[in-house]
Amino acid sequence: MEGTAVPVEKTTVLITGCSSGIGLGLAVRLAADAARRFKVFATMRDLAKGEQLLERLGGRCPDTLELLQLDVTDPRSLAAAVRCMRGRHPDVLVCNAGVGLMAPLEMCSEQAMRAVFEVNVFGTARTIQAFLPAMKRHRAGRILVSSSVGGLQGLPFNAVYCASKFALEGLCESLAIVLRPFNIHMTLVECGPVHTAFMDNAWRADPDGRELRALDAETQQLYRRYLQHCTQLFLDAAQEVDEVLQVFLEAIAAPRPPLRCITARLPAPLARLRPGGPDGADYVRAMHDFVFGPGEAAEEQP
Repeated sequence: MEGTAVPVEKTTVLITGCSSGIGLGLAVRLAADAARRFKVFATMRDLAKGEQLLERLGGRCPDTLELLQLDVTDPRSLAAAVRCMRGRHPDVLVCNAGVGLMAPLEMCSEQAMRAVFEVNVFGTARTIQAFLPAMKRHRAGRILVSSSVGGLQGLPFNAVYCASKFALEGLCESLAIVLRPFNIHMTLVECGPVHTAFMDNAWRADPDGRELRALDAETQQLYRRYLQHCTQLFLDAAQEVDEVLQVFLEAIAAPRPPLRCITARLPAPLARLRPGGPDGADYVRAMHDFVFGPGEAAEEQP
């Protein structure tokens, strides 16, 4: 009598921020895996936006994909998502939900700044808190967090966004240390420019708006030049989503994934982390010259 094949238990993956971009692409890649190795819980704040994901898969895939409503800023929504998993714990937790904010700091209201931190920092922390106890009990798993090169170095007119990503880097690096005994691996995936709707969805100051015109003329000029720089940078260097997804897939598959994965070759100022000494002054000068050109800074005072 022929032996009966023992079904292989699927790897459970929960991903936040799946309505577009990297989250959507990763959910599709894993749910469409030819060997059907993954059970994907693809979450998003507005389930109506899940139609695009289903279209990419050619319809519903109950064996490999479930859509869940999840707002990382709402603890009740997180608790409901945990219940919807019906006792399953994530083997892989991908914290991908995030928002952007690009503007001179003088234009950033406290409400807008809090909204960025609410998603990028507290939303990620809440999501990890919700699923970490079960992962610890299982004593295995991995957590992947969508970070940014803006979590490694400051970027012009992204002060609030970078501050949130700096905080995220500290959160995850600190957590990685205490997760080692539980065999839970933490990986920060640090993206540069990527062809997604992220920048379209980010709040940015209108270069022709009344609020910007209320600022000093020099800041207005610098901001407009930075927007031109960003447009050219996306044309020259932005990655396609599939390139970034490969980094996530490698981190999921690696026996011992790294703490940090930078998805693209960085511009020269970013490639030299804190260059030329511990005070960081050379980096500030290098980034200024990279974006705005040399010779634009005010005379340095003794």
